[in-house]
Amino acid sequence: MMASNPPEQAAPHHNSSVIEWLLDSDPTIHWQALRDLTDAPAEEVAAARSRVATESMGAQLLALQGADGTWAGVAWNHGWNSTMHVLTLLREMGLDPASDVAQRAIGKVRDHVRWPGWDWDGSWRGEDFVGNPFFAGEVEPCINGQVGASGAYFGQDIQRIIDRLLSEQLTDGGWNCEAENGSQRSSFNTTICVLEALLEYELAGASSTAVTEARLRGQEYLLERHLFRRRSTGEVIERDRRSDAGFTRFAFPTWWHYDVLRGLDYLRKAGATPDERVAEAIALVEAKHDSDGRWPLETRYPGTMPIEVDADEGQPSRWNTLRALRVLAWYARGK
Repeated sequence: MMASNPPEQAAPHHNSSVIEWLLDSDPTIHWQALRDLTDAPAEEVAAARSRVATESMGAQLLALQGADGTWAGVAWNHGWNSTMHVLTLLREMGLDPASDVAQRAIGKVRDHVRWPGWDWDGSWRGEDFVGNPFFAGEVEPCINGQVGASGAYFGQDIQRIIDRLLSEQLTDGGWNCEAENGSQRSSFNTTICVLEALLEYELAGASSTAVTEARLRGQEYLLERHLFRRRSTGEVIERDRRSDAGFTRFAFPTWWHYDVLRGLDYLRKAGATPDERVAEAIALVEAKHDSDGRWPLETRYPGTMPIEVDADEGQPSRWNTLRALRVLAWYARGK
């Protein structure tokens, strides 16, 4: 089954004032609300999307790129302002990959940004070694998933990443960065990062049977667990063991962290048909809006953001509201 990205339709039974609130915002949110939650014609959506490159949070991010092609001077860091993290934001904001500004920025990354120390075969050669080109990735599937998702979205050759990710899928259908240390059980965090990369690869038209089969197996990993339960006991996973992040608390940006809304938004974008295994997760999303029909930002992960992209923790979040409404619309259409 090939991934598809069907046109969205308006979500049922939501307050029109919430839609206006989303439309009256930064172009990165405005154009997606227009596409996903209204019946606006394609030409209007495309015109709105074009503003992402020139007069939005996306334009602010683009202006921060260094002459060496990097953001914050590095391919990746432990904060959220590195090249990898900014490209993730630009992808989620919907910067048109075909735009001139996107092509210039991505060209600089492709031609100049490297992973210090990592050789093509995955061996570590020391900090002074000039390593792989950025879109060839490094070794952790969590990082490679994030790089691969942006690379595929922006039309880059990520075949090395894809080949490596396919070889690292575990028997339960998912992926785990701790597999190199002997773990045989997949991680929600790593799995969602990889699934997004495989999906972007398919949507970019560079798919194969092997990629589709691997993605669907990974998708089943989430569905078998109803998106937030342990398969072994059926208990709700309140917090991730490694990061202490809450699977039932919604953040934006999510970075490498999994949560239920991120899992549902992946399924929506993949064109999956919702079944009873997502019903509980959908009910969780529905229960979280406030009296005005807006969803709060429940979590902000500590780290250095390149720019502010959303509300403060606990305040109504346009990003969470946008994603929640389009997930609910997807579910309503597929029931």
